[in-house]
Amino acid sequence: MSGLIMAGQLILALTILVLIHEFGHYIAARMFGIRVTKFFIFFDPWFKIWSKKIGDTEFGIGWLPLGGYVKISGMIDESLDTKQLKEEPKDWEFRSKPAYQRLIVMVAGVVMNVIAAILILTMSHLVFTKEYLPVENVKEGIYAYPYARFLGFETGDKIVAIDGKKTLRYEDVFSTKLFFAETITVDRNGEIKELQMTDTLYSFLKNGGLFIELHNFSFTIDSVVQDMPIAKCNLKPGAKIISIDGDVVKSFGQMREILYYNKGKEMEFVFDNRISVDTFLLQIDSTAKLGIYTPLPVFESKRYNFFTALKYGWVDAYEVLKANIKGYELIFSGKEKAKDSLQGPIGIAKIYGGVWNWAKFWRLTAIISMILAFVNILPIPALDGGHALFLTIEAVTRRKLSDKFMEVVQIIGMILLLGLMILVIGNDIINLF
Repeated sequence: MSGLIMAGQLILALTILVLIHEFGHYIAARMFGIRVTKFFIFFDPWFKIWSKKIGDTEFGIGWLPLGGYVKISGMIDESLDTKQLKEEPKDWEFRSKPAYQRLIVMVAGVVMNVIAAILILTMSHLVFTKEYLPVENVKEGIYAYPYARFLGFETGDKIVAIDGKKTLRYEDVFSTKLFFAETITVDRNGEIKELQMTDTLYSFLKNGGLFIELHNFSFTIDSVVQDMPIAKCNLKPGAKIISIDGDVVKSFGQMREILYYNKGKEMEFVFDNRISVDTFLLQIDSTAKLGIYTPLPVFESKRYNFFTALKYGWVDAYEVLKANIKGYELIFSGKEKAKDSLQGPIGIAKIYGGVWNWAKFWRLTAIISMILAFVNILPIPALDGGHALFLTIEAVTRRKLSDKFMEVVQIIGMILLLGLMILVIGNDIINLF
């Protein structure tokens, strides 16, 4: 059942995003009087699920959910239909229009994906997230784990800027901005300090390493997990951990750090159990969990309104774009392996998960929309960016590239894309085992 839910979420997301992208091409073409003979969600080799002709356009749904397309008259596209090009250009054909109009048609799909991502994130902030945590409302600052302390952080630091740009939400601090940060500015007891980050920070965080968290708070124990060793201690609600192996515990972060770096070990715990001070030897399990429930601090959050939601919708969409650019830089520089970083349809479906969560669905769909926009605008033949590149060359040189040349580069681009598709899907299948 969970597999069907994962697949269902992916197919719904792709349907929405393909429809938005192809509608961008369609509406731009129609705006300039260019005929669109086909508008298909998903590809339809050999057969199609449904179609209906309205005016000059056949609208339909294909069976292969790997994208979609609009067939624009007088343009060499993935269909490689060149019959119409043997005749004189018609007024309603793509090839008869000025280069700037053709360029607008080609980039319209990408623009629509960007707009969709911003609007979806805006809606998500208003409907699901509703509130955000301002940085200034966390008076205790962050807890700095060992690697963070190595880079110059101290517990109690307040993050005020990343790469010189002021941070207003803690959601921004714990985002991909942190993964690729070069400098982080902190307020340390009223003194502003700029810390230099290392280029290994991305790999450290990607692999789940402890770095900085909002764990700089004292805590009590509400209850315990009954099948964990700590259940034998008979702790009362409100009990506190005084020390672990002689180290006085001052914060939740300190406790978590001790447990994390002592997995599988037996340690001496001293508890203030309200009416007595008790000492026990407890085994730390392999997940670094002690088995306690603690009340978390309540921070004063701020509610999104339409304008702040729209602002942060744009900020979050732009951050996805930056993260993708950085990710490709790491792959091409050899610092990251493509097989560890590229996700195909199976990998994306797994990210959606086996439980239908609308908040997660819309946020992931917005992220994928930005990724599709970025990939499509790359100057690769057969992609929108490839067409846009050649149209830009034509506009600058005022010389039209030959139909034969466009046909050849289209074939080359399709071969490259097919190879990439085989790579990512094959990588997905390998990762299943």
